[in-house]
Amino acid sequence: MKLPPKLWFQWQRLRKAWGLSWGTEGNSPNSSVRMCPHCRALIDRDASVCPFCGERAGPVRARGGTSTPGRVLGVIPVPTTATSVVVVATLAIYAISWYMTQNSEAAQLYGAPAMGGISGDVLVRLGAKAPYIWAGQWWRLVTAVFLHAGLLHIGMNMWCLVDLGPEVESLFCATKFTVLYLATGVAGFMLSLWWSPFGVSVGASGAILGLIGILIGASFHHGHLGRDYRRQLWRWVIYIAIFGIFFSIDNAAHFGGLISGLALGYFVPDGEPATRPSENLWNTLAVLCVLIIAGSFVLMTLQLAHPLR
Repeated sequence: MKLPPKLWFQWQRLRKAWGLSWGTEGNSPNSSVRMCPHCRALIDRDASVCPFCGERAGPVRARGGTSTPGRVLGVIPVPTTATSVVVVATLAIYAISWYMTQNSEAAQLYGAPAMGGISGDVLVRLGAKAPYIWAGQWWRLVTAVFLHAGLLHIGMNMWCLVDLGPEVESLFCATKFTVLYLATGVAGFMLSLWWSPFGVSVGASGAILGLIGILIGASFHHGHLGRDYRRQLWRWVIYIAIFGIFFSIDNAAHFGGLISGLALGYFVPDGEPATRPSENLWNTLAVLCVLIIAGSFVLMTLQLAHPLR
């Protein structure tokens, strides 16, 4: 099956970045073509007008070294719109939880956890996945996605998100990314709740495994190039699984995010919505997801004034 121009371009860029990051040679994108900024079709590098849509293609970007457009040092993707918002929101919530931990530990004359660690009591108060969900605090399935237990925890998750988020957002679109990120994150904690009804856990790793699952699911529609891409993605899954064996990690949330991501990536069409009704649907779903996230944190804030029972 022939790849759409947009996916072909993204796949070639990913292969080049993978080779740079691991010090190996890979097939770099064809330097004789570039993408039309209007219809995203591949056109001759020196063309001034796109033969597909008839729009002006703009000036040719100067070539320099081994850098890749949209990447820092040609390797690290620059976060795109929705990914950037998620990263900033997650970092802001971590800063709040760290501040609350410092105040709580100082008031009790205890030393704060090392390595930017967050107190377990603070995490529960701020909406960690906990048994209180059974008492009706369903919003914890959402807030837990944005909470992290320490610097290493949030650092690893945000590194993966900055790397994977732009790929999913570019392949699908910002509105679909918003829906898919929240859906896989919540699905991960739902499986975690079923597997460990009285356990406490936090983190974006379920949603991040969901992004990997989404890319794997989408790759099944794109022939041999999708198969090669899928091999690279399964390596991420294996590395994270090995990491989970030796550390205290909510593997049920990982598995739930991955499985839900595989299903969504396979059944949700990639690219921008093809019709106006489809576009309206995805815009509505994205707005609903934002309202659910905001509402969940409002409910969390309201319960801060009440003792947990």
